[in-house]
Amino acid sequence: MTSSAQTILRDNILAFWDRLRDPSGGFFGEADFNGKILRDAPRGAVLNARIIWACSAAYNALGERHYLEMAKWAGEYFLSHFIDKEYGGVYWSVDAEGFPLEDKKQSYAQAFGIYGLSELFIASGDGRYLSAAIDLWNTLESRFADSAHGGYTEALARDFGELKDMSLSEVDINAPKTMNSHLHLAEAFANLYRAWPSERLGAATERLLDILTGPMMGEDGHLGLYFTPDWTWLPSHPSPGHDIEASWLLMECALALKDPALAKRLKSRCLALAKAAGRPGECEQWWVYAEFVVGNLWLYRFHGDDKALEKARECFGFIDTRLVCPDGEWYWGLLPGGEPDPSYPRAGFWKCPYHNTRMCLQIIANQND
Repeated sequence: MTSSAQTILRDNILAFWDRLRDPSGGFFGEADFNGKILRDAPRGAVLNARIIWACSAAYNALGERHYLEMAKWAGEYFLSHFIDKEYGGVYWSVDAEGFPLEDKKQSYAQAFGIYGLSELFIASGDGRYLSAAIDLWNTLESRFADSAHGGYTEALARDFGELKDMSLSEVDINAPKTMNSHLHLAEAFANLYRAWPSERLGAATERLLDILTGPMMGEDGHLGLYFTPDWTWLPSHPSPGHDIEASWLLMECALALKDPALAKRLKSRCLALAKAAGRPGECEQWWVYAEFVVGNLWLYRFHGDDKALEKARECFGFIDTRLVCPDGEWYWGLLPGGEPDPSYPRAGFWKCPYHNTRMCLQIIANQND
């Protein structure tokens, strides 16, 4: 898998995103199913932060200078256009000219800002990126943290006042707290800890891991999706993609804190998440397959499941032959007949070089498979 993952990462994923660079700054916000760049499309904070992370992480793994240049191109635009200079925090989106479009502050967007900027600091050594990431963490702690029940509020208005509609996307319900945001807050905090091992940050990360494997996790091993402030579950269906993603990501976060006791405490919970997830169906979205590969690599490495390695290889083969688009990036998913679904873009608000880049880098890091 390793050589194929390197080829997909270099020639398919990152080469495609390089074509989306806007000569005026940053990256264009969308490319349609056929790969046509929509130059006037809005630009999302999550997409741009994930570009920063993907290119920085690729540079940190492969040492190819061009990826660091791409990461800086995205990073400078993010600092200039997505950071709210008046109130702090990250805007949800800007227009094609870089002016604020949706100025709400989603905790999810703050998380990915931290995640991308901390990785770019690790790649570049430029303290501006670390300072910006720390500022975003401090904003989360001072504005979003729930001192009564723990965890973090899903979203706030631009000035950090209350927001009536906190929903993350059109497919999410309006809930005060969500698993998805907390999962990626944990990921972001752990990555920032690699660059800035603050005791307070480490404690905040551990609290997140305990929430995700405590009140957010059901007896059947599935994670709940939506919650009231006091962690009462709101109606939802299981999300196997998030279960398998959390099964390895939470372990990675624990290992980043260099706390063996914490990793040992989480191990059985993470195994339960992986077992609950099961196999992805043929019509799942692209990111679920990517997480299934990584989750099974971790099942093999950390839980001694020999069959999991073969499952990872089989799923990777499916991705390579069915989801990887010949002229760049991956298809969003497949229709029931097996052909690519043309109703979704190749790149956009939620179609980012994140899950697939991360899968490739995990495979590359696991050279002995």
